[in-house]
Amino acid sequence: MKEIPEHLSRMPDNTAVKQQKLPAHEVRFSAKFVLCIFFGTGAFCLCVGVILILSAKRAKKIEINYTTICANCAELRENPFNFNRECRCSIPFYLPEILEGNVHMYYKLYGFYQNLYRYIKSRSNTQLVGENIKDVKDCTPFTVSRDGTPIAPCGAIANSMFNDTIMLSYKLNSSVQVRVPMLKKGLTWWTDKYVKFQNPSLNDLPSKFAGSTKPPNWPKPVYELDKNNPDNNGFLNDDFIVWMRTAAFPTFKKLYRRLYRIHYFAQGLPAGNYTFHISYNFPVTRFGGEKSVVLSIPTWCGGGGFFLGVAYTVTGALTWMASFALMAFHLAWEKKKVTPKE
Repeated sequence: MKEIPEHLSRMPDNTAVKQQKLPAHEVRFSAKFVLCIFFGTGAFCLCVGVILILSAKRAKKIEINYTTICANCAELRENPFNFNRECRCSIPFYLPEILEGNVHMYYKLYGFYQNLYRYIKSRSNTQLVGENIKDVKDCTPFTVSRDGTPIAPCGAIANSMFNDTIMLSYKLNSSVQVRVPMLKKGLTWWTDKYVKFQNPSLNDLPSKFAGSTKPPNWPKPVYELDKNNPDNNGFLNDDFIVWMRTAAFPTFKKLYRRLYRIHYFAQGLPAGNYTFHISYNFPVTRFGGEKSVVLSIPTWCGGGGFFLGVAYTVTGALTWMASFALMAFHLAWEKKKVTPKE
């Protein structure tokens, strides 16, 4: 038989890789080892879940839903032609005990879906990092104004930005109220503030945004969000950046302000009478939503929510149930193997 030339042969090379002669190790865990892993994982999740739940219970917070309290303003905002009219409401409340520590103020929305795919995609990352202000191709439907001018910032997320103004005052005595000092900065993730968002230039922002216009629902352009603080203006505005990080669930809260701990408030918020002064701008009743303002002291594990603790506890309980089921199956199998045949 005529030999096939070596360069035409389809036979694999005589190497350890191609001839599958490499050393191999087959991993076989014993039943005892697998059960230990399951029981250990379940115990770990249960312990972490209990710790998180206890930590959340110790967190102090006060939440005031002002959707119906400011009913007149809510009704006014139902009509989009009334947005030029300012509407304010005041909400007095009593704080029974001191909120000691770093007090954070949040706004909380109910029934607002930021997790819709088309909503999430309606933004221009090229624009938000300051590379090209007129890049609006991914911002449907809020790309350009009626006269064709590019919108900055463009997109549905930016256009729907939360724009209520919330201030807090403390009643020192029957005749004197002082405004509680709050910080507008230090609210964002470091990566958002210094990586994902950048202005075209720190100086002379109006000229850098020339040739663009504000979103339809905004009362003023992006370069006037905080004119007194250049490092908190434009795309670097903390309120804007916090809103642009979309929430996963329809009920969510976002950080709005932090307590500036000076004078009367060096230790936190003392017990006493307070008042929220709200400029009501963000409409929620048209889609059946609600909104609240929350004062809270974050714990080591976050804002004091129960979801993570409950999730760990349920996972641990299910893992333990699976562990007992596997152990029962293993013991029954072992008993069947050792039972002599008649």
